[in-house]
Amino acid sequence: MLKHTITRINAQPQWSDAVVHGHTAYFVEVPESGTDIESQTRALLAQADATLTKVGSDKSRLLMATIYLKHMADRAAFNALWAAWLPEGCAPARVCVCAEMASPDYLLEIAFTAASPL
Repeated sequence: MLKHTITRINAQPQWSDAVVHGHTAYFVEVPESGTDIESQTRALLAQADATLTKVGSDKSRLLMATIYLKHMADRAAFNALWAAWLPEGCAPARVCVCAEMASPDYLLEIAFTAASPL
């Protein structure tokens, strides 16, 4: 029986920055800066790039994204930034839903799944 190690990056009592298991990385990003959908999206995607690097991956290896928007009216602006961020031909499977955020300042959150060599 093959056992896969679980690697937790920056494990905290309530979450880890990322969890890698069986060459798959799982992580969630919330915007650390910005006051509108464009600035928060740019900040969040830059954070995702940094996390992908930590797990030995990159945005071309994304498998799935679950996008939570506070306001569905922000979807078009988000989609334009999302499309510009992704390498051509590398869009992951995704879902986009409207949801109440954990912080009233957040306009979006994204849960990512990516292939990782770790």
